[in-house]
Amino acid sequence: MIRAVAIDDDAPALRAITRFCTEVPYLRLERAFQKPAEALKWIGEHPVDLVFMDMHMPSRTGIDLYKALSPGTLVIFTTTYSDYVVEGFSFSAVDYLQKPFTFDRFVQATAKAREYMAVCVPREDATPEALVLRADSGQVPVPLSEILFIEESDDYVRIHLSAKKPLVVRATLKRMMSRLPPQGFLRVHRSFIVPLARIEKVRDNVISVGGREIPVGAPYERAFFEHFGH
Repeated sequence: MIRAVAIDDDAPALRAITRFCTEVPYLRLERAFQKPAEALKWIGEHPVDLVFMDMHMPSRTGIDLYKALSPGTLVIFTTTYSDYVVEGFSFSAVDYLQKPFTFDRFVQATAKAREYMAVCVPREDATPEALVLRADSGQVPVPLSEILFIEESDDYVRIHLSAKKPLVVRATLKRMMSRLPPQGFLRVHRSFIVPLARIEKVRDNVISVGGREIPVGAPYERAFFEHFGH
């Protein structure tokens, strides 16, 4: 089930989204908002998977709202103006809906979100194969098997990958750990998360992974060495 929120100052469009959501079995519309500030506050306290968002609202643009959302949140833009469609794609949202949109077009857009969720969000009894993260290039699926380690720097994290350049996203290690399977990843330092399967060697309090030596911080020593039975 995809948990969704709709944000649109256009009441008819908001009613259409609300009605269409009730007809799509894999969607659950949690709330609908006409005021962006109220929506952001609510989403901050009740994280959702998908946001339907008008690109052009008097108080705040959809692009501004998009940047304020958590990195893993999927977005489908809605707009009356075709000029905004190109801008929406430049931010790599899941899709856009040009008003007035039909139910068939709505289903087509939400099916794309469902495909993302199927790959990147686990069932309750399963482990995710990838994360969808929002970088400068847009929504990027990152297979967990390709992660060498994750490094924090100020308000960003750098995800070092086995076969690609590092991916930089605006997030924190705490936020990343909440999205990673705990049986596969450990935070070993205030600035580092490592996938257990990638650890090549442990000597004293230093881990070798992906050609890099990473220290095990004092607050994390006990949990780390207990995991390895030391």
